[in-house]
Amino acid sequence: MADLIHFTDDSFQHEVLESTTPVLVDFTATWCGPCHLLAPIVEELAAEWAGKVKVGKLDIDENMDTTMQYQVMGVPTLMLFIQGEAKERLTGYMPKDRILTKLKPHLN
Repeated sequence: MADLIHFTDDSFQHEVLESTTPVLVDFTATWCGPCHLLAPIVEELAAEWAGKVKVGKLDIDENMDTTMQYQVMGVPTLMLFIQGEAKERLTGYMPKDRILTKLKPHLN
């Protein structure tokens, strides 16, 4: 499995918004049951997309500034950033095939 990046309020600008490669951010929380169900899928995507897409997590409780800036109201929320712009937002648990259906058009 690929190591996931742990984004923070401090690193978000550099790691996500200034990234030259697409970035998938998993807005998550330790207390969130559906987040724990989604975690293995996010890890699979990180491994499959290694070198093509940065994949990481942002804990909403520890990083309130970024969470509020992107108006994340529910977790899990996946957001795909390309060239610093949020291109797709998926909220709630969903199976891998549905996630890929939503994200792949932005990555081709």
